Amino acid sequence: MSEARADRPLIVAALGGNALLRRGEAPSVAVQRRNVAVAVTALAPLLADHDVVVTHGNGPQVGLLALRAAADGDPLDVLGAESEALIGYLLGQALVNALPGREVVTLLTQVVVDADDPALAAPTKPIGPVYDRVTAERLAREHGWTVAPDGDRWRRVVGSPAPREIVELGVVRRLIDDGVVVVCAGGGGIPVARDATGDLRGVEAVVDKDRASALLASRLRADALLLLTDVPALIRGFGTAAAAPVAELGPGDPLIDRLPAGSMRPKVEAAQAFAAGGGVAAIGAFEDAAAILAGRARTRIRAGRSSQLHGGIVVRRSPSPRRLRCPRHHPRPHDRRAGRSSERCSRSPAASRCCPRRSPPRSRPGSCS
Repeated sequence: MSEARADRPLIVAALGGNALLRRGEAPSVAVQRRNVAVAVTALAPLLADHDVVVTHGNGPQVGLLALRAAADGDPLDVLGAESEALIGYLLGQALVNALPGREVVTLLTQVVVDADDPALAAPTKPIGPVYDRVTAERLAREHGWTVAPDGDRWRRVVGSPAPREIVELGVVRRLIDDGVVVVCAGGGGIPVARDATGDLRGVEAVVDKDRASALLASRLRADALLLLTDVPALIRGFGTAAAAPVAELGPGDPLIDRLPAGSMRPKVEAAQAFAAGGGVAAIGAFEDAAAILAGRARTRIRAGRSSQLHGGIVVRRSPSPRRLRCPRHHPRPHDRRAGRSSERCSRSPAASRCCPRRSPPRSRPGSCS
């Protein structure tokens, strides 16, 4: 297992649900496993020089589960957990197979939303398979759904409240610090809200995966957020003779208001929210992940003026909290297993920042304890 170094950039890579189960494909495990293998092959090169957290969508999958569970009335938060486990299992297994010696974990993740979020009463998030209009309207009558156009077809849409808090954030941080590849916040995480006593309870909704990924990346102080989907870039003039990929999209661009409210627009808004903190945010095809990070393919999203870049990644202006870990007092498990000493020079500034109550042992100038 390779050691997670303090100078390794942290990347949050968000895989779109439609990239893992494309339009028109049979919703079988075999098909999803094949698509996951392609996605992991594209992600594997990033893991050589970066710490990577993988998130994923679940729109097609959770919709199919809801259709199958319609008779039982299972709520969307439970179905979201089921889809997160399904996709997380496939991704986790593929990553383990592709990365011999690396530790990988799939973490069911709860995401706190506001119980009175207006988005709950205004469904916009497409889930499930696509239908022709007649079939969609028939299913809406039968199941009490809301349906809406999605391109030239129709899909069920559900409420998608804004993510406010990631319950397992501290666990994710500790796993990253130990060099573990983390798969989490699948499908935007399981939507929960706090009741009057502060206890968590499920919410009938689907959190947008890109907004949850942007929140996760911001709270982790990641260096880059890659929103990976089934298209290579945003297209200006889509469907016209003048159609062209957009290399960079800044705030106030009129294209943003023309993007679909339930799919591509949340991606751009999420990317802008993350980029406002100084990180690199980009949208592109998952098979181009390495090229996107290097700046050779994608739509880069800006929140303001261009960020300072170094090798395609923002140079953060302040150290990330995850990197203030004291290696002397908190040795990594794989250091112990390999029989290597985790001791560092006691004069390291990381020691005093990580363990302010523990005075470093005295040592002679120029020596290590």
